[in-house]
Amino acid sequence: LVSVLSSAIIVYRLPWTWKCSKLLMKFIHAGLNTIAMILAIVSMVAVFEYHNARNIPNMYSLHSWIGLTAVIFYSLQLFLGFAIFLLPFAPVPLRAALMPIHVYSGLTIFATVIATALTGITEKLMFSLKNPSYSESPPEATFVNCLGLLLVIFGVLILWMASRAHWKRPPEQNAKVLRPIGGTPDGTEAESTMTDGSNADKSDLRISSEAARKQNLKLDEAGQRSTM
Repeated sequence: LVSVLSSAIIVYRLPWTWKCSKLLMKFIHAGLNTIAMILAIVSMVAVFEYHNARNIPNMYSLHSWIGLTAVIFYSLQLFLGFAIFLLPFAPVPLRAALMPIHVYSGLTIFATVIATALTGITEKLMFSLKNPSYSESPPEATFVNCLGLLLVIFGVLILWMASRAHWKRPPEQNAKVLRPIGGTPDGTEAESTMTDGSNADKSDLRISSEAARKQNLKLDEAGQRSTM
């Protein structure tokens, strides 16, 4: 979850991916999240089977509580991400309304995963180190403590990249903007030889063209932000 989920989070934030199509990046984002979810399920099954084989109680530690919470919310995040942002059935207003929730819930889940890893390695040290004990700071303890600090630094770096505005994927401008017949690409209409050239008609065409451009840009923005 730490490595694959972090890759899924920043896949939109890498400048060399901005030239790729929005649909391709959606599939890559969804694919990485799916891989992370499958690995999380496999690992949880392995943990429960190991505990049952060794007669170790399940779900008694803070590590297990945080970890199970992260997996449950991550599965909900993945399901809603597929249903709302990947499949073409959800209306644009709904996508726009849920996008901030989708983004920040994903970042919260990633922070929870980091916390799960930190409590897990600490718990393992306490149970495994007997002679010398964890409190005596043997080399194993120093190594794992350094690993925990690296995990914290890595998590902060990912969250920083995901929250910075200049790391955000630029909005894609539509190659063709819906506009009235006779309109120019920049939204201003050309002179028509079939009308009387009245200022009122030109004003209506300009308003319609501007509204069409804003609608297309809004659709682009709702469809390409995020991270699942």
